[in-house]
Amino acid sequence: MPDSTFVPSRPATCSPGRASRELGLKRADFELAVHLGRIRTVPDDSGGGGRRVERAEIDRLRAEPGFPDTLYERVHVVGTAEGAALMDISAGRFTRLARLGLLVPVRFYVNRYRAVVWLYLAEDLRHFAAQSVNSRLLKGRAPETLRGQLAAGVDLRARNWRGRHLGFLLRKADDPWARAGALAALLPLVDVHDVVRDPYERAHLNRFRPAPPDQGAPGSPSALLAEELMTAQDADEIGWLRSELRRAAEEARAHTVAPRPAPRQTEPAARPAPRHHRPLRPATAHGENTRRIGSTASAGDPWAVRSPAEPHAAPTAPPTVPGDRRGPTATRAARGLRVWLRRRTPRPARV
Repeated sequence: MPDSTFVPSRPATCSPGRASRELGLKRADFELAVHLGRIRTVPDDSGGGGRRVERAEIDRLRAEPGFPDTLYERVHVVGTAEGAALMDISAGRFTRLARLGLLVPVRFYVNRYRAVVWLYLAEDLRHFAAQSVNSRLLKGRAPETLRGQLAAGVDLRARNWRGRHLGFLLRKADDPWARAGALAALLPLVDVHDVVRDPYERAHLNRFRPAPPDQGAPGSPSALLAEELMTAQDADEIGWLRSELRRAAEEARAHTVAPRPAPRQTEPAARPAPRHHRPLRPATAHGENTRRIGSTASAGDPWAVRSPAEPHAAPTAPPTVPGDRRGPTATRAARGLRVWLRRRTPRPARV
């Protein structure tokens, strides 16, 4: 490499596990901070497809006043009981506000009884309780419209969580196909097949489709429940996701064409071997063909052509001696033996 070539230096980065330890956060809290945008990450240059944290980002967070308590307070999550105590309301009222969609969960987990436990950002709850317009929801009787929705069985916690989770996924996506995959992750498979009809595009889209939050072994009841919560249920939500996926897929096609298998090279069909025709016998000097018909054809001439009326002559066997059942071969052998014996036996002298 020439000395004049300039090679830009890459910033120092570290793995998410090491960054979480240096920032004093649990792994789940670290991932939530990344989703919320509290911690900035960069793509992994090694090609593994993961994310890394720059050393400068860690130094910035550690230099903030009140570290690490301030960082922890921004990602601290609470359940129903702790959230109700934080807002100074009863747990029942807290649950009703969450079902109405006024309190948006940020995470969930499935307990040992296979019940979904929703978690909320403590920072969001403090902000909601501090607004004066929400004071009538925290004290006194709820409005008639809200009570009617609760009586009808409205529960928007899963839908609001999906909307918030989609924002996390889109914020992390740095490719048009990755944004389309984030939208496809919330749709049923039948709707994804209906919007993206090309099988090669769907296969490419599935590479960027994020999996549901880890809730146990694949196929377990907890994992199936997490997959159900990840999938849109309401018709209006599905319709909005379908339209967004269609638009995102068009942008992805314009940016990069989905890979397809190379066309198969078909070999040309082999030509049939030429048929060997029987050569014709050369003509005579007078231009006549030497094929003979009828009685003029000899039995040993392969070029002779017999007439249809003349049957093919069967080969004749050599004559045999009457009464001799040994056959022609044995007869010839016996005759040769007698000749040899005569030559060996001397004749008597004549007196």
